Amino acid sequence: MVTRVPPSLLRHRIGVEPYLGDGAYGPLYGPLVEHPALVGQAARVVRAADGREVVSSAQVIAAPEMDCPAGSRVTLPGGRITSAISTAVHTAPGLPVPASTEVMCE
Repeated sequence: MVTRVPPSLLRHRIGVEPYLGDGAYGPLYGPLVEHPALVGQAARVVRAADGREVVSSAQVIAAPEMDCPAGSRVTLPGGRITSAISTAVHTAPGLPVPASTEVMCE
């Protein structure tokens, strides 16, 4: 039974600076952490945390424990730095489908 996304499918490397909140001088981020991921780059309309419909230009699938809340800075494989619009952790205990984290990026 598959319990998580197989590492052999995560062919890219991304960098994530987790969003920690706002400080006196703007957004605060945690340290950069690299993760193996599968990155797709296509324009898709998604709903942001505040309910707005926005366009996602990159979608990321990674291991379920990746910490990437909405607002995090994400460095894509080509070096482009973008922001996480939304993050979803997918789990299905007892079913033969992989657990993963899906991040929609600007």
